[in-house]
Amino acid sequence: MNFDYATICATLYREARLVDDRQWDEWLACYATDVTYWMPAWDDDDRLTDDPQTQISLMYYPDRGGLEDRVFRIKTERSSASMPEPRTAHTVANVEVLAQRDDEVDVRYNFNTLSHRYKVTDQYFGTMFVTLRKTGDALLIASKKIVLKNDYIRQVLDVYHV
Repeated sequence: MNFDYATICATLYREARLVDDRQWDEWLACYATDVTYWMPAWDDDDRLTDDPQTQISLMYYPDRGGLEDRVFRIKTERSSASMPEPRTAHTVANVEVLAQRDDEVDVRYNFNTLSHRYKVTDQYFGTMFVTLRKTGDALLIASKKIVLKNDYIRQVLDVYHV
């Protein structure tokens, strides 16, 4: 299968817009049920950890259930770290197709997120490695690895920061 570049970009832009607009249910629908959502940490030797099961990660959800739990806590105000919810603006740039298979495409892109809360604006930036899977008429995120470049941060990170 050959994937259309414009459709790939539209899928990534839509996912970013939905999180910025706090449309949580629609945002979750961008993800396959078996998605792996992972943000490795940088180790003491300035190398990324490579095993979320045995090494520290900044965030790790082995399937969509973990994302659904985060969204539930955000929506029901059971996450003190998310109250009040920050205002965010995600930028997706330099989208590059790395590989294509029968029903999946691997994509790399850069991101920049501005997050405003308590009269302070923070910035998060890095590189995403995403696998999109063709499911019916849609492309769903089947895997997302987030490489955060500014890993010295002043607060707990959440899904809306990246």
